[in-house]
Amino acid sequence: MAARVLRAGGAALASGFLRRASPGSLLPGLRKLTSSDNRPREDSWLKSLFVRKVDPRKDAHSNLLAKKETSSLYKLHQEVLPRIHEDKHYPCTLVGTWNTWYGEQDQAVHLWRYEGGYPALTEVMNKLRENQEFSEFRKARSNMLLSRKNQLLLEFSFWNEPIPRSGPNIYELRSYQLRPGTMIEWGNYWARAIRFRQDSNEAVGGFFSQIGQLYMVHHLWAYKDLQTREDIRNAAWHKHGWEELVYYTVPLIQEMESRIMIPQKTSPLQ
Repeated sequence: MAARVLRAGGAALASGFLRRASPGSLLPGLRKLTSSDNRPREDSWLKSLFVRKVDPRKDAHSNLLAKKETSSLYKLHQEVLPRIHEDKHYPCTLVGTWNTWYGEQDQAVHLWRYEGGYPALTEVMNKLRENQEFSEFRKARSNMLLSRKNQLLLEFSFWNEPIPRSGPNIYELRSYQLRPGTMIEWGNYWARAIRFRQDSNEAVGGFFSQIGQLYMVHHLWAYKDLQTREDIRNAAWHKHGWEELVYYTVPLIQEMESRIMIPQKTSPLQ
């Protein structure tokens, strides 16, 4: 089965990293996603989409929630060399790269996809260790950073695929810290909720963490501007069923954060 990894700031499809950089950082956010299709169809988590209580499962959450047609790793991260994105010898693709506008300030966020899952990520990391230009870049970058953070992520099976889009757009990264043990329930509700947020093509991608801070969910949205964002979000409340889904998902959240981001010139997501 084919594998794919997504990484922010240098992400790969299969699982994901989220990295945050301090003032002046050019590092990309990192995110990775992974999925597998080893269980019988009748054991699919989709059977519980229309119940509020999730049935007990004997399979990993990543197998129940991640996309099955590919195994993708995403890395959200804050350092990137465009040449790596363009070099066919590196099995990774830059999905998007942004600077924060509102929310936590002075951050760079980059999302990379690794085509081939964890083996592709390992291959890229090994090649970068031998890349003298990248080594020099990392040394120069270290002088600009106050802190860095990353996560490995998986892509929700029911969310849109992050694909290049023209701009100009602003992007919102909404991050949710869920209560441990509630990821499946979150997936059950959002598998229905996402259909309410497709009319204006605002849904870009949805991910959940595998390594790093666990039980983290990241939703990435695109809007023409802040007023359009406000109008689209308000319109969702006039759709039958949206209010109920919000009512049942809010108790699953321990903490949440929103960042408004501006794409960099090198970002495929404009």
